[in-house]
This record gives sequence, C-alpha cells and structure tokens, in this order.
Amino acid sequence: MAIRLPAHAGTFYAESSHRLREQIDYCFKHELGPGRTPIISQEKCKYIISLICPHAGYLYSGPVAAHAYDKLARDGKPNTVVIIGPNHTGYGSGVSLTTSGLWRTPLGDVEIDSELSHKIYENTKFVDLDDLGHRFEHSIEVQLPFLQYLYGNNFRLVPISMMMQDIEISIDLGNAIAKAIFDKNAIMIASTDLTHYQNSTLAWRNDKKIIDAIQDLDENSVYKNVEEYNISMCGYGPVSAVIIASKILGAKNAKLLKYATSGDVTRDHNQVVGYASLIISRSTINLT
Repeated sequence: MAIRLPAHAGTFYAESSHRLREQIDYCFKHELGPGRTPIISQEKCKYIISLICPHAGYLYSGPVAAHAYDKLARDGKPNTVVIIGPNHTGYGSGVSLTTSGLWRTPLGDVEIDSELSHKIYENTKFVDLDDLGHRFEHSIEVQLPFLQYLYGNNFRLVPISMMMQDIEISIDLGNAIAKAIFDKNAIMIASTDLTHYQNSTLAWRNDKKIIDAIQDLDENSVYKNVEEYNISMCGYGPVSAVIIASKILGAKNAKLLKYATSGDVTRDHNQVVGYASLIISRSTINLT
C-alpha cells in the first residue's frame, strides 16, 4: 500500500510523536488557544458540518486552529474527514485527489477513504487522480496531527489540493463533495491562511471582509472581496467549496471562534499573516 510520508515534520510541527503531542496540547492551552484540553465525544458528529482552519507552523497558527478542533471534539467523532487545501508548490494537477493508500505523520498512519474519494471524483469535471500535488504540500498535512490527537488513527481521510481555484471549480467540487457525504458521518475542513505580509491593521481590515462573507455563507462575496481588495488569502477556493457543500448539507450558521495574526506571537505587527478559525454548523450551537 502506498504511503505518503510527512513532508513537514520537524519544520511546521514537531518531528517526534512525544514532542508533537506536547506541542498540540500546548496549542490548546495557549493564551491564544481555547485554554483547555479538549473533551472528546465518541458519538457521531451532530451539528458541525465543516471547519475552517489555518495551516502555518504550529508556533504561529496552532492555537488559533485549536479552537475549531476543540469544538469538533465536543461535537463528535467523524468517520471520514475531507480536507481541502490550496496547492502552494505548483506540483501536480490543477485539482489533485488521492484515492488510496496511507498518509503518515509522527502520530501514525491515516487511511484514505477510497470509496468516498472515488464518489467525489466520479461527480466532478475538474478533479484529477493525482498524488504529486500532495507530495510536498503542507496545507492538508498540518491538519492531520490535530485530528490524530483527538481520535487516534480511527478515521479516514479524503485529501483534495486546489491549485486552480476559480469559482466554477469550487462550485463543481462543493456539489460533488456534498453528494458523496450527504448520508455519511463525515466533516469537511477548508485549510487556509488569510492576509499575507501586511501590517496588522490592514490585515484585520481585509480579513474581516472574508470572515463576514464566510459567516454569511456567501462564497460569491469571498471571491468578490479577494479580487476587489487584492486580499492575499491562499485558500479562497477551498473555503468557497466548503461553503457551497455545507449549504447543500443544511448549514444554517457559521461562527468565528478566533482571529489572530503571526504578530500576536512574534510581536512584530508590520508584516503579519492572518489566521482565523471558524465552524459551519446545522444550527446555532454553543459547544462549551
């Protein structure tokens, strides 16, 4: 069985399993994080349809991402997680989907959900079966240890990497994912950072436009704001695909859990990257 080896262990996150668990625990307890170790429900997911999480090194964005995983842990345990991330490397197809094998991190191996991957592929016009687009990419990989911290390796993965992020592609992909998972205990994760390398004031001004569009469940406004204000958000396609699929699956509410920037860690607010953690759910919930 093919194994996708970790490309960023030792850089974006710790290389050893012991140190990585400590690092994730630190993210949950950090002052920018939820401030607690998550309570993990073993029931199937009830309300949450999707998460939107950042994907920088854990030092910078891990505590922000921890907010979404804290809510997910309290909501339930998915059987399959569909993670959609932008392709930063330029390798592989325009939209790359892996349909078999294992993805390895220092916390173990996660199996690809072959059946669900093939269902998505069969209902899209733009997705290619391609492993190269994933080989060096970090945006999906960095989400896996958080899920493994919560659930061990007792879930399956569908990884989708988007180099092409046109609205037509997001619509096509969102529809295909919704059709594939509508009767499954599955959730989606859109992996994205927001503004890159602006001062913190401008970053928040622009990022709030994107956050408001997500909370309105309005993928068209995501694209409009990215274009009109030249917002350097890397994963607008994954976010839009997840919004589209979530609405088909009955989403009624999207909620910002935490926003911060790299400057909140480094104390340099002149050149920051913006990070946001959100959940999209079937109803207004308060998973305290």
